[in-house]
Amino acid sequence: MRKYSAFAMVLFLAACGKEPEKKSASNPAAPVRVETVSATETDWPASYEATGTVRARTSATISSQLMGYAREVRAQIGDRVREGQTLVVLDVRDLESNVRRAEAGREEIKSAIPEADSAIAAAKAQLDLAQVTFNRMQDLLNKRSVTNQEFDEASARLKAAQAGVDMARAKRTQLDAKMAQVEQEIRAAGIQRGYAEIVAPFAGTIMTKSVEPGTLAVPGAPLFTIEREGTLRLEVSVEESKLALAKVGTSVSVTIDGIDRSFNGKVAEIVPSVDAAARTGTVKIDLPALPELRPGLFGRASFGAGSRQALTIPIASVMERGQLQSVYVADNQAARVRLVTLGARVNGNVEVLSGLDRGDSVIVPIPANLTDGAPIEVGK
Repeated sequence: MRKYSAFAMVLFLAACGKEPEKKSASNPAAPVRVETVSATETDWPASYEATGTVRARTSATISSQLMGYAREVRAQIGDRVREGQTLVVLDVRDLESNVRRAEAGREEIKSAIPEADSAIAAAKAQLDLAQVTFNRMQDLLNKRSVTNQEFDEASARLKAAQAGVDMARAKRTQLDAKMAQVEQEIRAAGIQRGYAEIVAPFAGTIMTKSVEPGTLAVPGAPLFTIEREGTLRLEVSVEESKLALAKVGTSVSVTIDGIDRSFNGKVAEIVPSVDAAARTGTVKIDLPALPELRPGLFGRASFGAGSRQALTIPIASVMERGQLQSVYVADNQAARVRLVTLGARVNGNVEVLSGLDRGDSVIVPIPANLTDGAPIEVGK
């Protein structure tokens, strides 16, 4: 018992020997003056979003018009080609022989033309002589200086000379007809020979290729698929109940996620048929000519669908850090950070999907020195 009393005495003396610590009185932080707006429900434009794929407005499947082995292939997938550029050269030597054969026939006819012209000239000379003789015989017959037999012989010679001229001219006409036929054969053979070079029908990009040197090209079999550059469309699938929202010529908001771009497009075509399995229709939207746009990109189109009630706040009240979005809310003379989920933005306001209730006082603009929990003074 005496032991415990001595210990208590030591503690008491030690306590008495210490001077009481003076607590420094910290001054509270001055409140930050802020202004607030209330999160309110307003008429907000409603929209319907459809997804689809960027495709070329104009595409073509290129095939051969004749059969032949590919001798040269001058384009590869992804190549940008100009209109008229040669893509494939076929080995069609038999067509070359047809052209040479037709040209040889033309030369043969040309060589026969002078002879035919000479025959016509000779026949006309004979006709002129027969005509003069006939006229003389006719005069003599009137004077009773020749017999009827001699006159008839002169008349027969005149008719024979006329027939000779007609025959010579007919042969010349036959040569002209043969020449025209040969010229047509040469043109046809030249056209066929021209098909040996398969060219691009317009400037664009090669998307598919199914030909290599040595491949047998068959008429109608696809060799390339080419898509025209700078004319792209977004083809979206729209639910059949929402097809009425799409009207040809109207502007819609388009977002292409692959290039992180949003812009306006114009509805160019609405496919009249509906997919019976998916219950969707296809709407084609013309896109602006942007160098980063490529066929195959995923895109979204937003169609206007009237208006609805939505909780909105000014965009200036939103803080964005990475993927997080937040606002400052005035709560009992203190600023409180509130995480929010936001929707569409229109005319300086943004739709609040979650994180706020109607009537919450949101601080805007946000002072530079404002922190979570800081005391505030709301201005009038």
